[in-house]
This record gives sequence, C-alpha cells and structure tokens, in this order.
Amino acid sequence: MAKKSKIAKDAERRKIVARYADRRAELKERIRTGSPDEVALAVRELAALPRDASPTRLRNRDVVDGRPRGHLTRFGLSRVRFRAMSHDGQLPGVTKSSW
Repeated sequence: MAKKSKIAKDAERRKIVARYADRRAELKERIRTGSPDEVALAVRELAALPRDASPTRLRNRDVVDGRPRGHLTRFGLSRVRFRAMSHDGQLPGVTKSSW
C-alpha cells in the first residue's frame, strides 16, 4: 500500500494536468507552427505554467492500493494485486494458464 500522501498528491496533479491541458495544447501548437517571435513568446508562456501541469509528472498507480510499480495498464492494477485478484476469480475472463 502506498502512502496516502503520495496517492493524494497524484490525484491533485491529475486535476492540475486536466485544468491546464487545453492551454498547453494551444501553446504547443503555436510553438510548432508560429513565426520565430511567436515561438519564443509561446515557449516563455509554456515555461511559466505550473510544473505539475505537465502530464509527464503523473505516475500510473494501482487503483486499489496506489502501488506505483509494476502497473498493468490494461487492468489498472499492480502485478501483485492482479495476481491475487485473478487467483481469487475476481477478474472476469482471466484464467491461470498451465501447460
């Protein structure tokens, strides 16, 4: 189980990223297609946005207990939680393979 403070901080970051997503996309487009003066201005504006507005600062976490490592994107679970839930039959369509 991850620390509750880390889980809360990640949730707050997700809100900030969503709040600034449109603005970041607009600035990125201006950087990509603008004249050199517009590009320089857009780069400065992009740098002025909060650090936590960048989506690269988000961390994939287990939805059940917040574990940050071994995340399986398809299920939203960590490898440890996935194994336990699949053995208990809590994940529909997932079966243990044997040969």
